[in-house]
This record gives sequence, structure tokens and C-alpha cells, in this order.
Amino acid sequence: MAQNTLIIVESPTKARTLSRFLGSGFRIEASMGHVRDLPEKKLGIDINDGFIPSYEVPAKKRDIVSKLRRAAQVAKQVILATDPDREGEAIAWHIHYLLTRAQKRTDRTDEGNVSRIVFHEITKSAIESALQNPHGIDLRMVDAQQGRRVLDRLVGYKLSPLLWYKTGKNWLSAGRVQSVAVRLIVEREREIKAFIPEEFWEISALVAVKKDKKLSSGEPDTCTVKLVKIEGKTAEVKNKEHADQIIAELTKAAYRVSKVEKSPVFRHAAPPFITSSLQRTAATNFGWPARKTMTIAQNLYEEGLITYHRTDSVQLSNEALSKARSFILAQYGKDYLPAKPNFYKTTSKVAQEAHEAIRPTQIGKGKSEAGYKLGKDHGRLLDIITKRFLASQMVDQRLERTTIEVAADRKYLLRTSCENEVFPGWRILYERKAEETVLPDVAVDEALDLLKLVPEQKFTQPSARYNEASLIKALEQAGIGRPSTYAPIIHTIQLRHYVEKNESKAFVPTDLGILVNDFLVEHFNDIINVAFTAEMEDKLDDIAKGTIVWIEVIKKFWTPFEKMLLVSRSSVERVKVPDKKTGEKCPEDGGELVEKIGRYGKFLACSNFPTCKFTKPIVVKIDKKCPTCGGDIIVRKTKKGRKFFGCSNYPTCTFASWQKPK
Repeated sequence: MAQNTLIIVESPTKARTLSRFLGSGFRIEASMGHVRDLPEKKLGIDINDGFIPSYEVPAKKRDIVSKLRRAAQVAKQVILATDPDREGEAIAWHIHYLLTRAQKRTDRTDEGNVSRIVFHEITKSAIESALQNPHGIDLRMVDAQQGRRVLDRLVGYKLSPLLWYKTGKNWLSAGRVQSVAVRLIVEREREIKAFIPEEFWEISALVAVKKDKKLSSGEPDTCTVKLVKIEGKTAEVKNKEHADQIIAELTKAAYRVSKVEKSPVFRHAAPPFITSSLQRTAATNFGWPARKTMTIAQNLYEEGLITYHRTDSVQLSNEALSKARSFILAQYGKDYLPAKPNFYKTTSKVAQEAHEAIRPTQIGKGKSEAGYKLGKDHGRLLDIITKRFLASQMVDQRLERTTIEVAADRKYLLRTSCENEVFPGWRILYERKAEETVLPDVAVDEALDLLKLVPEQKFTQPSARYNEASLIKALEQAGIGRPSTYAPIIHTIQLRHYVEKNESKAFVPTDLGILVNDFLVEHFNDIINVAFTAEMEDKLDDIAKGTIVWIEVIKKFWTPFEKMLLVSRSSVERVKVPDKKTGEKCPEDGGELVEKIGRYGKFLACSNFPTCKFTKPIVVKIDKKCPTCGGDIIVRKTKKGRKFFGCSNYPTCTFASWQKPK
């Protein structure tokens, strides 16, 4: 007997989770993502006829589409339950088109037996609520997705072949957003190399209370104060001569307490996670790439353990707030519960306020263990999501800041301060006791003894290289990309060998990345820049709001872009990535081996190519020995490009580790 209602989602995991909440009258099928897309090996956009995209069903999806059509023909009702974002809306639209065309209907989104539902968490209450409120497909969101897809296809499929032609490497790619990310990394690297350190000195003094002062047991009698002002102005000590002069005067000076101040400090909890902050925190805490974070978050969402993980909004539903407050009151007591819920301001100007922040769907004893059943990493990510959510609804951490200022004669002012916890508030969730720093109990005008002066030479430091966390933050602050794009951007620029990570997991541009960046910046600076990319993101958001038409945006972009393409192809000379000399000799003809870069990374080749075609992989040894056999440890890569450490005696020795052996 045919089932009455067909629900179509993207993944089998999501389908399985939904089936736990729905009865036998529902048949749930997965589309496995997009069922219709632009063709893979051609542009697929009719530039001369209004930039109309030409979609097709990929070969690997034809069986799935046939299955969905057969299921739809026998169902009384078809419900499209894809993800609640532009990509999900577009998937629903494509599925709707294929199903209604098969039934000889028009391309309207609110007719026949096909409807759309949206939910931000896969729970029984959320699903039931969504089923009670079906609607049509939001064509504004579809247009925004189409606009992005067409724009990125035009940039990628027109710029990439130009790179192939100019460099002779037919595996390179350029992109509206990825190329800007590479530009940020290249420009930061050049800032670092051009940076000239400037000398400065910090001077501290170890002072003590007078010997005749009575102290209670355990009370400190010394503290270190730092020079902060000279004759009322901020202390700037630029060289050793100046430092020596100050030291000479401070040695003879009389020290007296000029100020003692105690003030309360309230430290607020961070708002609940959005996509970018979750990626940054996972990168900082666990060393995860953004792609891994999003994969695990996707699993947690599809298993019904967290709300939708692609979001810019920090809002929380009333139901979620009520659950959090009840849990905090029961678990920690009324002292940890604010009088009313904490609300946070969404900083993203394009956040969809109907969305929620990322949070657990269930809170309670044993609930967080559900993540660990999927795997250790799933449990760790669910833990930080849960703690961040609960902390956002707890009272502030309260501290007391003590500041002591010491005058050395009337010319110099030295200062020290500390903060000590009075009440942990939300910090109790993180099970890390704050370190206590105790300063001497001194009074204003109290004389102190000088025990030691400590001058320290320092130098200014350049800005740090970008890592996963700081690059995502930079892209977000610049208004480049959206929650779903950060992970693929970072993955792509590494896959193309434009950037690589050093030992500190910071991004360093390769010679190829610098060459490609310089070519694009020189000839397409109006497009490969932060301002233009951010402006296009704003226009895509305006399309989603229905204030502009996506085809008009593409037309305005295409005219100047086409001129740039014509000029650069006809006038720019070909460029070549310089080979690095190694000093090694080729074993076949005696020529010098040079370091080259290809589709799969760096390798060594004979400089007499193509006469001699000798090549060999680059073996990077680290300063550790194999704990199993004592052989050399070398850096290796998986088929997907992930780095790991293995024994050079493989396959005789099979030692391997994701972490650098200690």
C-alpha cells in the first residue's frame, strides 16, 4: 500500500532522524544534495540571452531523480524539507522543477501537491510545527543562490583558463572569494617581510614594604611595578642609553605609594555560537580545519543534536531560553541565574533573524553523551556548543581589580594591578579555577624600599600570519563570504597549493600563490579586492530581500569584466613559477635537481626537462625518530591532502600519527 506523504531531504542521516518522529504515513527520501546543477565541463550560461543558466541532472544523480519521481507519482502530498538557507531553498526549487515537469505541471512553487517546510532543528516539536505551516518556495532566496552561482561560474570559468594559458598549468583556479583570501595572506606575508623592528625598553622595579611593618601570616611583602609614565607622559624608552639614564635616577629615587584602588569588574559571557565563531573556536581549541568542524557539525545537526549550523544570528528561541534557565537553576542554583534572559546583538548586518544561534536541542543529565556515541570529536564539539549556550544565559563572572601606583620621586610613575575572582558566574562551566594574585596591603603615602631594577630590551613585532581562526575572522569582518563558504574557501586555496601551513599551523603563501595573486591583482584589481567582493555580497543579500533583480547585477558586472579578459589575454606575457635549485644532482644525466610544483604538490625534477624526465617526491624529515623501529620520521599526505607523520621504513614499519611525535 502506498504511503500518503513523501518528504524529501538532502541526506540519508537526516532522513533517518526524521523517521524517528514521524509515523508510517510518511515516506522519507534523500536527494543526496543538488539534483540539478550547471554542467561540469562547459560554462552553462547563455551570456547573449540574459545570462540564463542551463541546468542539467548530473549522471550520478539520474537514478536518484528517477526514484524521487516514482515516489512522487504515488504520493498524495510531496513535502520539500531541505535545509533552511539559500542553498537548501535552491535544492528544493530544483527538486520541485523536476517533479512538476514530470507531472506536466508549470514551474509555480505553490501549486499541486508539492509544498515546502522549514525547520532549524530536527526535533519532534520542530517537525510537527513545520508540518502545520507549509508554504511555497522562497524565490528570492533561490534568485540569490542563482546569482551567486552564476557570478562565481563566470569568474571561475573565465579567469581559470586565462591562468592556464598564462602559466601553462591547467589545474589552477581563480575565484571571486578564494582569490581575495589568497590576496590577504600574500599581503600579510609581505608586511611581515618588509617589517623593520623597532627597539624599546621596559623597566620594572621590585619593591618591598618597610622592614618594620607588621605583616599577617602569608601576606606578601614585595611586588613588581612597571614604569608607565615619565613626567606625566606615557613612558617611551627607545634605546639602552635612555634606559641606563632612567635606571641611574630610579636607583637613587625615593619610592612612595601614590594610589591604591579597588574596583569591581564584570566579565560577560560570549554570545552563543554562530558558524564563524564555532569554526574559530574549534580551530583554536582543537586545531581543527574549518572543513572538519563543519562536517562534524553537519553530523550533529542531522542526528538531531544541535540546531542548524550555518547561521549568522545569535538569537535564541523562547523555548530554548526557558530550557536553559530551568537547567541552570536546577544544576547551579539561583545565584547563577540572571533575573531575566540575556540577549545579544547580532553583529552581522545580513544575518537572518528568523534563524537561531547554534545550540544543543536537548539539555540535561547525560544529553551531552549522545555526541560521544557518534565519536570523540563529535562529543567534544557538542560539549563546547552546550557550554557556550548555557554560559550565555548565566550571570557575569565577578572580579575585583586592585591597582597600586608607586611614585619614584616626582618624575616617575610605576604601576601594578591584578584581578581576583569574587564569584565565578558562567565561568563555573569551564571547570578552571582562576589564578589568585595577591598584592601587599599598602596605603597611600606609604614608603617602600627598592630591592631591584629590571630593564628589558624588546622589539616591536609584525602582525601575525593568518591561521584558520584569524583568516575566518578577517573574511567575516570584511563582509566576504557567508557561513557556508568559509570552509570550502580555505580548503580550495590549500588544494591548489596557493598557500600551505607551517609548523605553527599558520598560512604561508607558496611561490605559485604569490605569482597567481600578483597576476590577478595587476590585471583584475577591480574584482580581486576586498571592497568589490564585500559589495557583491551585499548585492546578493539585496537579491534575497527582493530589492534588486539578480540578472541586472550580473549584467553590470559582466561588461567591465569582459573588457579586462580581452585586454589581459592579448597583452599580458606568459609567466612561470621559478624553480628552486636544490644542489642535488640528477641520477640519470647529472643535471641539477630543482623543486617544482604540480597538481599534487611539490616534487623534484631534473633541470634538463624535457630531455631528461627524471622526477622524485620531496621527502621532509623531522628531528624525531620512529618510536617503533628507530627509523626517520617523514611528513606524508593522505589521498585527500591531509598531512600526517609516518616512518620512512614503511611498509616494513607501519608507524603513523596525525600528531608530530614527541
